[in-house]
Amino acid sequence: MVRVITTGTTAIATAVKHADVDVISAYPIRPYTGVMNELARMIADGELDAEYIVADSEHTQFEIAKHAAACGARVFTGSAGIGWAFAHEAIVVTPTDRVPVVAMVGNRALDDPGNFGVEHTDVLITRDLGWMMCWPENPQEAYDLTLMGYKIAENPKVLLPYVVCCDGNFITHVRFPVDLPDEELAREFLPPTPPPRSNVLHPDRPLSIAPHVDYYWGAEIRKQMDQAMKNAIEVTRKVHEEFNKIFGRGGPPFIEEINTKDADVAMIGVGGMAMPARAAVRELRQKGINIGYVKLRRFRPFATEEIREALRKFKVVAVLDNDFSFGSAHCGGIIFQEIRSALYDLSEKPIIVNYLIGLGGREITIDAMKSIGKEIYEISKTKEVKQLVKWVGIRE
Repeated sequence: MVRVITTGTTAIATAVKHADVDVISAYPIRPYTGVMNELARMIADGELDAEYIVADSEHTQFEIAKHAAACGARVFTGSAGIGWAFAHEAIVVTPTDRVPVVAMVGNRALDDPGNFGVEHTDVLITRDLGWMMCWPENPQEAYDLTLMGYKIAENPKVLLPYVVCCDGNFITHVRFPVDLPDEELAREFLPPTPPPRSNVLHPDRPLSIAPHVDYYWGAEIRKQMDQAMKNAIEVTRKVHEEFNKIFGRGGPPFIEEINTKDADVAMIGVGGMAMPARAAVRELRQKGINIGYVKLRRFRPFATEEIREALRKFKVVAVLDNDFSFGSAHCGGIIFQEIRSALYDLSEKPIIVNYLIGLGGREITIDAMKSIGKEIYEISKTKEVKQLVKWVGIRE
């Protein structure tokens, strides 16, 4: 194990190298580009033996990854923002074809107008299609979740694509300490050859993937995908357990609770916003406000039972969304809708409020987190919600 100071893009590229991938499809778009550049350097320097294909667009890029995976190759690809949107047709059909593509997205606000700022909406618009989704807090988790992604996606009980969603700039380009294992230890966890599966294209054994089925088999195919996503919950638990045992880190698979043991109120969010949240929680606790933070590590599959168990003990929960869902119920964020739905059937549940924060790449500050903490602590005392959904830091 060696400790380096590096970025999220380099950490992910190192995980891809340790996964010994066969095919990489690439097309540049910031902030994903750093990953493809680092992988190209590794191949040029003889550190990685892989087929590196530069596509003519994001759509072609994801088609290459899908077809290579259909032929049994271990693959990697990625994009960001509007590039992910441009590849939408290929992104839609990849899970229906049951091929374990692993991708990285550098979360970026959707154009127009042009914006390099962080938002999670780019990936979340595809949340219902069968892609497994996770959000690392830092480059260390970016490495860990990428390596785990191959073992989860390639499991014969799953066979669904997997995307590591990294806050653009903050995680992709800021340097953090990262503990990287040697390749032998990584291979102990993830063997270089994926497990055998029946749906591999090969000239010696002809088969058809994604033929036209109409209503004859369409419903059954959807049900198989539904079962695969359900299977992914238990597979993810086991993979995390194995990863923790081999590497001595990795944490719980779906949520991580921070200072929640005696908390009256809590915030919940994904990705890098956990960093200012940790600082805000620490400062608020010094002032006598018993607040905690719940980090949602994975959004798909959505671990309903774990989330219910974690949140039911609080009086008030603030769901932090760095995304939007115009016209949704209460005009709230995407994660807010899921959390509220998950808790709906509980006889005793917390008050749920929503804060849309960091949209357009606006910085999520410690002070903003502290302000939210104070507001929900006040709600816990008065039981009065003046504004169910609130936009943070908006100029009037």
